[in-house]
Formats: sequence, C-alpha cells, structure tokens
Amino acid sequence: MTEQLNLTEMAGEGLLENPYLLVALFDQHDILRAANPPFCETYGGRTDGSMSWQQLMRENYEQQRGVRIRADDIDAWIRSAYSRRGKEAFRGFEADLTDGRWIWMTETLLPNRWMLCIGMDITHQRQEGRELRHARDLALREASTDVLTGISNRRAMMRLLQQRVQESQEVNAPLHIALIDIDHFKAVNDTYGHATGDQVLIHFSRTLQACIRREDACGRVGGEEFLLLLPGLETTQAQQICERILERLRKSRPLPALPDFRYSASVGLTRLHVHTEVNHLLALADDALYTAKRSGRDRVVLRLPDDVTSL
Repeated sequence: MTEQLNLTEMAGEGLLENPYLLVALFDQHDILRAANPPFCETYGGRTDGSMSWQQLMRENYEQQRGVRIRADDIDAWIRSAYSRRGKEAFRGFEADLTDGRWIWMTETLLPNRWMLCIGMDITHQRQEGRELRHARDLALREASTDVLTGISNRRAMMRLLQQRVQESQEVNAPLHIALIDIDHFKAVNDTYGHATGDQVLIHFSRTLQACIRREDACGRVGGEEFLLLLPGLETTQAQQICERILERLRKSRPLPALPDFRYSASVGLTRLHVHTEVNHLLALADDALYTAKRSGRDRVVLRLPDDVTSL
C-alpha cells in the first residue's frame, strides 16, 4: 500500500513498532490513510479510507476510548478543534487519554498537504504542573473560540489573518479572504425568535467548515458576519469555494421543525497583493460584501486591489 510505504519512509520501521509512539498519516481531506498498531489500538483507527479525523474523534467520544474529550456537545467540540487543526505547518500539544496515559502530540503538514501525527507517551515524565498547563491550554482555546458556534472568534481570526498576510507576502503566495454575511438575519430573529437565529448561526458555521479545506480558516467576526481565509489558491478556485458555500445553503434544510425555512448569504471576496495592508484588505472585502448586498444578495462579489490587473 503506497500510503503505508510513505509512512514507513517518513517514520522508519523501528519508529512504527515502538509501543510508546502513536503514528498516523491523514490525507489532504483528513481521511486516515495509515497508522501504526499502537495508534490503531489506542484510537480505534481504521486505515481502509473510510474514517475521517472527525469520525475518529466522534467514535472516541461515544466509545470513551482514545483521547479524553471533556465536552457535553461533541459537535461543538469538533468544530472548535477543527478550527485549529492544520492551520500551522507544525503544532504540538499535550493531551490525556481515557486509559490514563498522557501524550505529547505533534501535527506536521507535509508538502502534499497530508498531515503526519506523532504522539509520544510522556506519562512517566515529571507531572508537576501538568493540570495547570492543561487548564492554561483550555483557557487559551476558550479565549479564541466563539461560544455559540464553536469556531474561531474575531480575536483569533484577526490574529490568524495578520499571520497569513505576513507569510503570504514573504513568499509571494496567493491569499484570498472573504467576508460573509447571512442575509436578512434580523428578520429571522424578529420572525422566529433568537433561539432560531442561534440555530441558523450554528448551521452556517457547520456549512462553512464542510465546504473548505483543512488549511483554510473560518470564524465568526460579528453578529451574523463571518471571515474566511483561503491560502494558496488562484482567484477562480477561491470563487468556486465561495459559490459552493452558497449553493449548499440553497439546497439545505437547516431547521427540521421548519421544513420550509430557507436562508442565504452574501460574500465579499478579495485577494492579497504584495503591498496590501490588512486593514485595506478587510476594507476591500467589506466593499465587495456591500456590493453583493446592494445587488440582490445571495451572491459572490470580487473586489481586487487597484494595482492588481491580472489573476
């Protein structure tokens, strides 16, 4: 199997057989493609191409195995965790398992957009301050998460936007951002109540995450306004993602109790130029969003910096 060979080449035979290491390889769609026996035994992973990372976490939660998930709402937990997953070339964090072990997990993005995950058992190392570190990490996650939708909040998205702009300008790589606003959202609240409005916001956040790639980022930056970061794409590809979001909304039935209810959204899309500053980039996206609203809503409008003449 090609994926297993790739994992062996990256990790080495001895590493894969080490019982204190959990090694897994996810493809660009976050499907588990390869893993060593300790990982599969711990998490219940299946490498036949049928298991996504989200499904793996949901089964861990339901079966009380693998990673210990302290949450009442597993969907909200997954949305929050996914808003951080794959947004950096490398990240490491501590995690505890349901069997009492404590691991240091690393996630490394590979050039082909696959992700190599390696967990190291650190249970027997010094544990002083471990619970304090866990509480600190939890507080940091909560500070960057929108309470209602479970995705990134405005603070986290503005920080990530600054980071993405700097990285893209350093290597002259494409970056698109989109401001998305739910159409007539005030009317939803006025007609159906704020509880229904909250359900719409949650549904929309799930739709966003379902339509974007792992390396993309989305967050709620206002009442019914969301920010989308799309790195590494040409403008046509970025437009296709935005159109896919709107098309999915058109076909969705977001509220089971109200089968005839529908809603739409408007998108303002722009592309980073080498000399564009963050505030100007946001202003371009906001202007495009305003145009989309004024032109009839439920559409994508592209606005480019004045000095960008070709895509």
